[in-house]
Amino acid sequence: MDNEMTLSFVALSENESLARIAITSFVAQLDPTIDELSEFKTIVSEAVSNAIIHGYDEDGKGIVTVHAVREGDVVSVVVKDEGKGIPDIKKAMEPLYTTKPDMERSGMGFTIMESFADHLQVESEPGVGTVVTFSKKFHSMKMKQIS
Repeated sequence: MDNEMTLSFVALSENESLARIAITSFVAQLDPTIDELSEFKTIVSEAVSNAIIHGYDEDGKGIVTVHAVREGDVVSVVVKDEGKGIPDIKKAMEPLYTTKPDMERSGMGFTIMESFADHLQVESEPGVGTVVTFSKKFHSMKMKQIS
């Protein structure tokens, strides 16, 4: 492991930007391209938003934890909540599926995460919570120079 961070915050939508800023700073040491950085921030944003909105119904009481580890040019992230959990992960990961259509949710969060991550895993148990784990390899010039 080359570096590691953990960030925990209350399940409020405004804290999604906190997670984005923290993860941006964490991966900045890899000198990512604009596209790599944008994709990575989007994955984190989607996972954190899901935890806040679907896991905790934005209750302002639950805690979302983001844990990131960098090993060489690969960053792995775990986003964890102890909220409602997902009864049917396969169904939840289908494009356009949403449990909150009244909130104008598009149901594309997991699809977006899958398209930008090199690896994505979702574990969940109703009443216990959800863990989203993903990793992405960065192909920045800085990492090429180190190799």
